[in-house]
Amino acid sequence: MRWRGVPLDALLAISGVGLDLLTTAHAGDTAYLPAAMNIPMALLVGLPMGLVRRWPLPVTLYLAAFLVISDQLGSYTSNTAQILICVALGVVGFRVAWKPALLGVGATVMATAVNIADPGIAMTGNTWMYSVLLPTFPTVLGAYLRSSADRLEERDVTPDALLAAGGVAITVLSTWTTWHGGAQPVWVIGLLAVVGGLSLGVARRLPGLVFLLQGVLLISADTYLNDAVNTCVILTLIAIGVFAMRVDSWAWTAAAYLTGCLLTAIAVVGDGTEITPFRVGVLMTLVATPIAIGRYLGMRQAASAAERLRAEESARLAVAQVRADQLAERERIARDVHDIVAHHVGAMVLRASAARYTAPDGPVADALSDIRETGHQVLQDLRDLLDLLRDPDRGPDLLANPADVVRESAERMAAAGLVVDLDLDPASDRAPLIARASAARIVQEGLTNVLKHAGPGTRVRVIVAPAQEGLAIEIRNGRPPTVIERLPSSGRGLAGMRERVRALGGTLSAGPDGEGGWLLLASLPARIAA
Repeated sequence: MRWRGVPLDALLAISGVGLDLLTTAHAGDTAYLPAAMNIPMALLVGLPMGLVRRWPLPVTLYLAAFLVISDQLGSYTSNTAQILICVALGVVGFRVAWKPALLGVGATVMATAVNIADPGIAMTGNTWMYSVLLPTFPTVLGAYLRSSADRLEERDVTPDALLAAGGVAITVLSTWTTWHGGAQPVWVIGLLAVVGGLSLGVARRLPGLVFLLQGVLLISADTYLNDAVNTCVILTLIAIGVFAMRVDSWAWTAAAYLTGCLLTAIAVVGDGTEITPFRVGVLMTLVATPIAIGRYLGMRQAASAAERLRAEESARLAVAQVRADQLAERERIARDVHDIVAHHVGAMVLRASAARYTAPDGPVADALSDIRETGHQVLQDLRDLLDLLRDPDRGPDLLANPADVVRESAERMAAAGLVVDLDLDPASDRAPLIARASAARIVQEGLTNVLKHAGPGTRVRVIVAPAQEGLAIEIRNGRPPTVIERLPSSGRGLAGMRERVRALGGTLSAGPDGEGGWLLLASLPARIAA
């Protein structure tokens, strides 16, 4: 389940209040506050977290001020405020520009220094470093999560598996003999070694977090297990290389380089190590090497991706050009056919109409009327065929003979179990081709609906005939012979028929016939508007 909006804000606020209640549950009275103030103080420090997603900077400034006040009052809630302000700074780094973010970092640095300082004791360099690094780290982490590595679209997990396997091999084979020499239990050290190696398997997808994890493991090994420091340095350098490969920003690459130099110096430089320019240069070159390799591989991947996109775009353009050439040729053919055939047929219709008025009665007049009507029908069918030539996607409706489509549909439904009575008036062939093709599709869909909802054995009558206003379609089925399990309906069949009829300017109605059956009526105009 993904938490969004107000529920997430409420969860943050409740979590902040709950954290303070847990940390101050056994706290007693202080010099200025009784124990009864624990709940109000918890509400004051925790509830603002419900607003941290919308107004992270004001919440950070509030928590900084609250940290100073609670520290002066001697309240244990100051510990909760110190934790929550780091969370708020992470949101500031993720959502706020860097200039306003500096205001929040500066306020937190001063509040943290006040919280750490004891009365009468001077601030030391380590105290100031802690006061600066504690607020800076979550802010930088939030900014990294906002704008560092793009999402990895590659689905091949072979490189990830190789990185994970290589990482585990390095950590286990190079440190397993020293697992018994540490102050921690063997299973703890072994678990950290395996996790540290496996983390390389997700380094390409989460480069910043893996780099952070390797840095933490390196510092922990330097403090608690010196024999594993060299292995952790190797893993950290690999993580730096993957970070440089995945992150395009030079600013983040420079930050990773400086962090890598600092981590490597912590691991390599001891109390008795002499620091010389040559050794500093070697250390900086050591860290720069994986970054250079990572940047090179990243640029190669970017170039390959760009080349692949260019090739795909060229293929699409070539297909589009061929399509455009084909449509242009079809348009030219359609224009030529229209100019030649339509001109002569139109002239024939006009002459027949003129001759019809000179012979108002008799067989000659009937013949001239028939020639005129036939000519009109030919012109309409010609326009439909030219539309097909210009738009091939309309092919299935116009290429087949509509009367044959109706008969085949009736035969197919009869074979499926319906009792079909088909009444197809031959005079309907005089209707426009578009109208006849649409009628055929309506009959197909109507018979399919009868089979789906009434079941085999149902009697259905289909009538397609010319009407005064054009072409009429009637599909009437009786009551189902037995109780059947109705199939699920998408509701698209009837909607599609309505859309088809509406596009031609006709009407369609469907519903119960009052006798337990179903009646569908459609009317298509004799002349289809352009």
